Amino acid sequence: MVWDYQLLRHSLQPCSAGIGLGSHDLGVATHAATLYKDGLFPVLLFTGATSPTTAARFPRGEAVHYREHAMALGVPESAILVEPDATNTGQNVEFSRALLSASHVPIESVLVVCKPYEERRSFATFRRLWPDVKVVCSSEPVSFDDYVAGIGDAKLVIDMLAGALQRVMLYPAQGFAIPQEVPSTVQAAFGRLRAAGFDSRLIRD
Repeated sequence: MVWDYQLLRHSLQPCSAGIGLGSHDLGVATHAATLYKDGLFPVLLFTGATSPTTAARFPRGEAVHYREHAMALGVPESAILVEPDATNTGQNVEFSRALLSASHVPIESVLVVCKPYEERRSFATFRRLWPDVKVVCSSEPVSFDDYVAGIGDAKLVIDMLAGALQRVMLYPAQGFAIPQEVPSTVQAAFGRLRAAGFDSRLIRD
């Protein structure tokens, strides 16, 4: 239920730039490369430093490894920008916006590529911090079961799923994101996950 809620299912349309949000999931870079090759944007920016979750897998930084993976999939180096310093979604927005401006890329819309369970939080953060551009979100088209199998750690995925939903609910009041309706059934599902111990990614009260 929480997985399905996080998927915005935006209709894809050409945008001024694609922005791939760094994480532990290389599928984000794969999907971004596919969207580039489908002609949905002329410039692809990857953003992200490292985190405790990604430092071992991506020692040179999430954005750098994403660029290398996208190039291996056929995206030309000349079409890729790398923002290597962001350590949270707010910085992803702020630093990407600054890099696109410095690179003289005119922006009217962005296609944000992220993990499936981060679509809502990513959308809400971009809309809050960059309100004058159109924001479209997309993620790898994969089922929850297949995503868990691909990551290989069900506890980690469910912990992150719960953490992403909690931030959708909490961050608007802190000014980090626009508010979004969270159905009572989804809130109840979050409560059950929390009570069951899927809490390593939660913000402590």
